Amino acid sequence: MTKQDQLMEFCVQDIIERIVKEHNIDYDEAMNLFYSSQTFTKLNDIETGLYLESSDYVYTLFQDELYFGEIIQTEI
Repeated sequence: MTKQDQLMEFCVQDIIERIVKEHNIDYDEAMNLFYSSQTFTKLNDIETGLYLESSDYVYTLFQDELYFGEIIQTEI
């Protein structure tokens, strides 16, 4: 397993646990929800570099995707 794979795996685990807690759904449903998202697709694309971001940041992108139907990335 590469370092990128490890970083992605840790991020995914954190996000799924947060989905379970914040949305009060079971683990399998949280996994299905996240694995079918654009955010997960982008996280797995090494070119985006998203795997280098914190799980909090990636979760925020996922939340935006849930609420707006797409990833909304605001720049400061």
